Amino acid sequence: MTKNKTLPTITNTEELVQSRFFAVEQLALTFSNGEKRLYERMKGGGRGAVMVVPFKDHETVLLVREYCAGTHSYELGFPKGLIDPGEEAVESANRELKEEIGLGAKQFEHLQQVMLAPAFFNAKMEIFVAQDLYPEQLEGDEPEPLEVVEWPIADYHRLLAQPDFNEARSIAALMLVVDRLRGANE
Repeated sequence: MTKNKTLPTITNTEELVQSRFFAVEQLALTFSNGEKRLYERMKGGGRGAVMVVPFKDHETVLLVREYCAGTHSYELGFPKGLIDPGEEAVESANRELKEEIGLGAKQFEHLQQVMLAPAFFNAKMEIFVAQDLYPEQLEGDEPEPLEVVEWPIADYHRLLAQPDFNEARSIAALMLVVDRLRGANE
């Protein structure tokens, strides 16, 4: 069991860099033992993001292959995106499905909230399972059509071995779904 710790006091915040998507800020911190430190973090928009594991049927999930500028490669992963202002996370999940795979969902189950490198980012992502899909296409912000890839969930080990299935959040989502399915079968 973890002991409750006193959060350090933020004595100053300074924005160092601003881009279209995030800012880098410096925090001046004083810890409960009197130690003072400067930390830097990427400050997101604060709206959060969603990732969706869509089930075409009980045995097949849908993924997308899209260009990723950070690695200058095409990567396979689950549909995802930022939550728009005024949207609930589940609304964003359905919108992202319609934009990225041309399908909406009638049923959503929230799996878990995950964070990406919380030591450096304030970025939270809600992971959902989507079922009971129906055709509906919305225009997204992708510069080219995304490749939709069907994958049998029972063959998740082979998906984990794919050289273009690397994103930690997609891997976490896959393992959460596999764990959920195992629990349903016990």
